[in-house]
Amino acid sequence: MQQIKRQFFALRNGIIADTIRKAGGDYKIIFGLNIPQLRDIAQSIGKNKELSLMLFDNDTTRESLLLAPMIYPVDDLTLQDAIAMVCKTKTYETADTLSHSLLRHFNNAKELCSELIHSDNIMAKYTGLRLFLNLQLPLTDEVVSICKSEIENESSLKYISRQVLDSKI
Repeated sequence: MQQIKRQFFALRNGIIADTIRKAGGDYKIIFGLNIPQLRDIAQSIGKNKELSLMLFDNDTTRESLLLAPMIYPVDDLTLQDAIAMVCKTKTYETADTLSHSLLRHFNNAKELCSELIHSDNIMAKYTGLRLFLNLQLPLTDEVVSICKSEIENESSLKYISRQVLDSKI
């Protein structure tokens, strides 16, 4: 973990970190690394469930939360673990990375997607809709109804809901 933190520190970018903070980034520590840099670190680490969970538990550091799903071995992922990770997710950026780097490769991704879309938890529902887009699933009447409801209610999910509906036109 300390070695990873040293890499974060060595690659830090104050301009990006300040931009994220000004945009409302809800993290205590932001090093300002970009996704390609995090992917390079993930590739050098390889898959490591224990380290991934430690990084995910380090919820004060943006880069830890983004790196964690990149190194989690998808073959070790259970539905319960996936839901637990989603429930801990606090930002859209983390949800996007979790969905793209890990959840879309999960054997039960469709089942997970369905469960998340029906959740009352806003971040879980967002992650479900993001996963829906990542999986390029066929649009059903039920998903259309959920998305239209989010748009009509002017919820924080209206933008992702529009993306889901627009992706199938």
